[in-house]
Formats: sequence, structure tokens, C-alpha cells
Amino acid sequence: MKQTFVINATARSDQGKGASRRLRHANKVPGIVYGASFEPASITIEHNELMHMLEHESFYTSILDLDIDGKKEQVVLRDLQRHHFKPRIMHLDLQRISAKEKISMRIPLHFVGGEISPAVKLSGALISHLEVDVEVRCLPKDLPEFIEVDLSKIEVNQTVNLSDLKLSENVEITALSHDEDKAMATAYVPRVVVEETEAPATAEVPVAGDEAKEGDAAAEGGEANSKDKDKDEKKGK
Repeated sequence: MKQTFVINATARSDQGKGASRRLRHANKVPGIVYGASFEPASITIEHNELMHMLEHESFYTSILDLDIDGKKEQVVLRDLQRHHFKPRIMHLDLQRISAKEKISMRIPLHFVGGEISPAVKLSGALISHLEVDVEVRCLPKDLPEFIEVDLSKIEVNQTVNLSDLKLSENVEITALSHDEDKAMATAYVPRVVVEETEAPATAEVPVAGDEAKEGDAAAEGGEANSKDKDKDEKKGK
């Protein structure tokens, strides 16, 4: 059963950045509601009340009940502006809907069953989720809260595409209506790349006998040089 969300709002007439700044200082959120052949209306919503509703994923894809000073109408969330680093909502846009007119909404994907799939259990594969939501078009009463993607039968190197999703016949996937099928998830076995490295060249270590021979040769050479030097000195005298 879907959760019902009621947004309590107040109509406002003051416009401009200064007015919006004053509302935010008073812990309120400026917003606008438009559509359904009516003039856009500026509204104000309590910030804490709105933040509480935004904690629910279904708030973003549900038909919302908007109460403006006792006047009720149905809307959907179209845009939400957040502060770039503070947990604050700066502005929101709501669109009126008609029960007889189809609307387009992006619906979140819920991936289930991947841990029991042949790809994971038998091959140790990983499953990559390629999309997080998908756009659908339908009447407000048929709008799904989320779309379940069944991965329980996926095998290695297989993909689950948009065309594999099971939806009500009253819900149309926008991309498929334009013949644009694409992958939602894929299973793969990660490859381990082993880099071959050359072993460092080892220096030859002379043995004790070789060191002794080299020492004797150096000593003999030194003696010979010394004798030649003495002969040269005698000749010079």
C-alpha cells in the first residue's frame, strides 16, 4: 500500500530574492505550483516538515496532496533546489496533475535476487547496475512507486535490458516507445591482470681465491712500477 503525503502550504504574494531570504531565515521554504491550465501560484512550506517527507524515497515518485490554506489539489514534485553544502532546501517546484492526463516521471529501480543468481553463486561474478531509474508515462493512478528488476536468473556475461522489465500494461517506458532498448544490469567476472617484471641483475661476487689473486697482481704491478721509477731517477742523475 502506497504511503500518502500531505504538503501543508501557505499562499504568498511577496516575490524576489529578499522575500525568499526572509522566508528561509524563518525556517520556511519558498516554492511554486503550476500546470493544469491554472496560473502559477507561489507558496510557502515549513522546512522541517518538508525535510521529514524527503527522507522517504516514495515521496519523489508519489502523487502528493497539496493543501494551500485549506484548498486541496494533487501535485507531483518536479524540482528541488538544495543548499550546496548545508542540509537546507532552498526552493521546490510542484506540478498540478489531472486524473485524466498521462504524466511522465522517473521511477527508481530496485534490483533484487542478484545474490542467488547463477552468475554469483556458481561463477563468483559481480553484477553491475547500469541505471538507477527509468522514465515512464502513465495516468496518475497507475504510477508505480518503484520498478523491481529481477536478477535471480542472470548468468555470466548476460544483461537485463529495459525490455525485460515487467510492468503493468498501463505503464509505458518512454525509451521503449522510441525503440531505444538499453541494459539495466550486467554480470561479469573481473579479470586479474598480472604484470610480469624482470628479475634484477645480480652482481657477481668474487670468491676469496679470486680476491687474493687480484691482490697479488696489484702488488706485483706496484713493485714493477717502483723499480722503473728508481731506474729513471738514477739515469737522471
